[in-house]
Amino acid sequence: MLFLCLAGKYCAFLKTLMKERMRRVADGKVFVVGFGPGDEAHMTHRAKEALVESDSVIGYKTYMDLVKHLIQGKEIVRTGMTEEVSRAQEAVKQAQAGKKVSVISSGDAGLYGMAGLVYEVLMEQDWHEEEGIAVEIIPGISALNSCASLLGAPVMHDACTISLSDHLTPWNLIMKRVEAAAQADFVIALYNPKSGKRTRQIEETQRILLQHRDPNTPVGLVKSAYRQRQHIVMTDLENMLNYEIGMLTTVIIGNNSTFYYDGKMITPRGYQRKYTLGEEKQPLKPAQRLKREAEPWALHGGQSEDAAAAKPRLQSAVDTAEEALAAVTGESAETQQLVQTEFQQKAVFEFAVSPGVWNKKVNARQLASLAEIIGDQGEVSYTTSHYLQVSLETDNPTTITAKLEEDGWLVTPVGDVIHVKACDFCDGEKTGGIPYAKELQEKLGGLKVPKVLNIGFNGCGMACYGAVTDDIGIIYRKGAFDLFLGAKTTGRNAHTGQPVQEGLPPEKLVETMTAIVEEYQEKGMPNERFHKFFKRVQTIQGFAYQKMPEPVEVNNPCE
Repeated sequence: MLFLCLAGKYCAFLKTLMKERMRRVADGKVFVVGFGPGDEAHMTHRAKEALVESDSVIGYKTYMDLVKHLIQGKEIVRTGMTEEVSRAQEAVKQAQAGKKVSVISSGDAGLYGMAGLVYEVLMEQDWHEEEGIAVEIIPGISALNSCASLLGAPVMHDACTISLSDHLTPWNLIMKRVEAAAQADFVIALYNPKSGKRTRQIEETQRILLQHRDPNTPVGLVKSAYRQRQHIVMTDLENMLNYEIGMLTTVIIGNNSTFYYDGKMITPRGYQRKYTLGEEKQPLKPAQRLKREAEPWALHGGQSEDAAAAKPRLQSAVDTAEEALAAVTGESAETQQLVQTEFQQKAVFEFAVSPGVWNKKVNARQLASLAEIIGDQGEVSYTTSHYLQVSLETDNPTTITAKLEEDGWLVTPVGDVIHVKACDFCDGEKTGGIPYAKELQEKLGGLKVPKVLNIGFNGCGMACYGAVTDDIGIIYRKGAFDLFLGAKTTGRNAHTGQPVQEGLPPEKLVETMTAIVEEYQEKGMPNERFHKFFKRVQTIQGFAYQKMPEPVEVNNPCE
């Protein structure tokens, strides 16, 4: 009876605990806020409400500066460019801890913004809206709209947006989209048109467009719309590259009807087809304007209903003829499907391969296998972390991983994960530390952390593989381990790791390392390197941070 009573109380306790956890999760929420061009006058009331309601605000440094007057007193997480994934992950992490978090995007959060990425991060965690954290997408004025308003009315008709950044999208796919939009006579807004390193993309885009549009087609260049350094240029397709274009510029290219009038870029909607815009009395009465004969350009071609009714029979005959032609030419359904899927993107699989934690030798069979998998389209780079980084398009990464592991490769993730870097233990002659290096790889290798973390492992006191210059350094000496934390490998204030323990017992190594990593995972800010984390928190698992010596003053170190 006593056992049943205790069991009942324990079950009740678990239910209460789960309810409390669910309550905390339910309280957590992610606002994905589009704040428009940047000035408060063009920010929606709901966007301001969300920022006020939030416990913390996460965003790109430049964007945070634009709304700093609205987020004073909030917990702030600033990250640099290309750190979108870490921003989304941190927002989800904080919301799961019960906080209300705003992730901010300039323009509209759902157009080249953070909205989709937040959902993708949640999907990786099998999130469902019914029982998971709440997510609210707050729309904002996109660059397409804000820039168009400064130019006049250039997007009054069908328009599209194309980003020229090929960091995430293959360039050949971007070219196909530009070609398709040019042929279809869309007004086109180009986002991310040019950067310091990406200069040819805008040139190639102009070349494609000139094949389909008049060189005199109006083009508007708007930099920093509604911000302090706003700059507007109105030019044409032929001369657009004679002006400054950068990452803060949105390029709006008119269609074949767009024109300039009194310094305004205007694309007519088509009212002139049915209306006499200079007259109060219209030739067509309202009831007449929607009759078929008044719309010869429409799908029905201006035909009467009787003529349109006969069209399906004609179309059936056309379909039969096309099927017969396909049979003669050999064009199959598979070929048509190929055309339909031409614009679909394949997933890019990135991973690291090495011959092992301590083994540094690769045989011919392994090289042949890797070369076959990479093919002509994949890319491979050698890194300073003792592995090859591979990037290729594939829909079946599991098969690739299995094949490489079968051939003896060690396959690990890349990105902001843990890499265990071990020496070769004097070509395997000094074997004392090898089992511990392998155990660390199995336990910690590939784990997600705020920023890529290298754990260096050397098998003797010579430390010839430079463990003390890694984020965490481990040296096997006299049957125990010396531990170093927080090295900084680059910059004028580079330094080795701080020696925090000497003679750590072997049975304590994995336990200690796991605790250090877990604390970094829990408390580290997005994109925060381990040495910065150590300096900020001052103590990790009882190991105290020590201020490093002041660096020697060096002028122009890179010249």
